[in-house]
Amino acid sequence: MITIGSAPDSWGVWFADDPEQIDPGRFLDEVAEAGYTWIELGPVGYLPTDAQELQDQLDAHGLKVSAGTVFEHLHQPDSWDDVWQQVSTVGALTQAVGGEHIVVIPDVWRDHKTGEPKEPRELTVEQWKLMTDGMNELGKRIADEYGLKVQFHSHADSHVGYQVDIERFLAATDPAYVNLCLDTGHVAYYGGDSLDLINRFPERIGYLHLKQVDPAIRDTVLAQDLSFPEAVRRGVMIEPPAGEPDLGPILDAVGHLGRPLYGIVEQDLYPCPPDVPLPIAQRTFTYLKNCVA
Repeated sequence: MITIGSAPDSWGVWFADDPEQIDPGRFLDEVAEAGYTWIELGPVGYLPTDAQELQDQLDAHGLKVSAGTVFEHLHQPDSWDDVWQQVSTVGALTQAVGGEHIVVIPDVWRDHKTGEPKEPRELTVEQWKLMTDGMNELGKRIADEYGLKVQFHSHADSHVGYQVDIERFLAATDPAYVNLCLDTGHVAYYGGDSLDLINRFPERIGYLHLKQVDPAIRDTVLAQDLSFPEAVRRGVMIEPPAGEPDLGPILDAVGHLGRPLYGIVEQDLYPCPPDVPLPIAQRTFTYLKNCVA
């Protein structure tokens, strides 16, 4: 019931174009070499945005697409047009190459490159309502116009990171249009419990990002209030099974939900030397295939 895949993030890709990132051609070569047949598109513009060119490259590598990614800042007034402009590119491209989902990630309150604060770390009541109402509308329009399912991804350094935030978000959004991309690493980053979320909100689990955190690094990062980019540079996201949470019980619980789900490996590695990702990806693929066998 679980289809395992990977993402550009596991090759250190956070941006459409960045000199510290691996070439997209090499990513496609290596993700296929590692054994994966399913991928996410990653940041828009990293892989080709022309549907035929992208499909040709996917076909050449024996790859298929599970989802595209959009970043939202709907808690800010007058943000709709900017978010929808992303959707108009990502949704059309994802639909054209056979993807089923759009993973929506909230913008971070600290700069994703420098770690410097951009806005307050807490939303007001009014901003929460703007965000959740906006997500309901986004999910409905994406379903209506592109036939894709929206999966919301809680994220470190965003306004929806702690488990209490995730639960508040789920209570305020419509399961007909918005569900949860359960990222096991980002939940564990703030001490949350992915297994608890699966057991208490089984109908809201629409997609998985599979990763683990190094608890010692995580604890230091939180104690010193370091940014997520700094945490990643220190190695907070670690290949399984070396970190937390234990993915075996999580995959088992998800497997009993009775419906097919994607489990996409998304180990944050930005920035990393170009020879680092492939061996990790190969070991992780073998580990996860054994977990779901």
